Amino acid sequence: MKNIDFLPSAYDGHGRLRLPFVFWCVLLLQARTWVLFVMAGASRQQGDTLLNLFYPDHDNFWLGLLPGLPAVVAFLISGRRHQLPRLWAAVRWLLIVAQLSLLVWQPLLWWQGEPLSGIGLALVIVDGFALWWLLSNRRLRACFAPHED
Repeated sequence: MKNIDFLPSAYDGHGRLRLPFVFWCVLLLQARTWVLFVMAGASRQQGDTLLNLFYPDHDNFWLGLLPGLPAVVAFLISGRRHQLPRLWAAVRWLLIVAQLSLLVWQPLLWWQGEPLSGIGLALVIVDGFALWWLLSNRRLRACFAPHED
């Protein structure tokens, strides 16, 4: 039976809650290093320049791929979430842990001597919002409930 807490437009043709649009934005935010990696690979001549612009320290680039892994997994299994309910429920908590690590990482880089920049400050603010949203959105919690039919 459908939950009546959400509008009928929030459900797909199979009666499952649709994932909110902001969820996809959060996945892109978490997988930002992966997106940069794909963009650098697609533009072969400017790829190295692009990576050096955002990640002058190449160790930070490879570390930046780690918090994006849960977002990549969530993207890949989102279409089959009804077939993998336990894994899907665990992905929400992996996304929250990854978002928390992204929120802590930028201030840690500043503490280690990286200069404060507007982009870094904006990322901290957006990461904080994304963490709050992942923790507090009712519809998203309902989408990750393992008993959803």
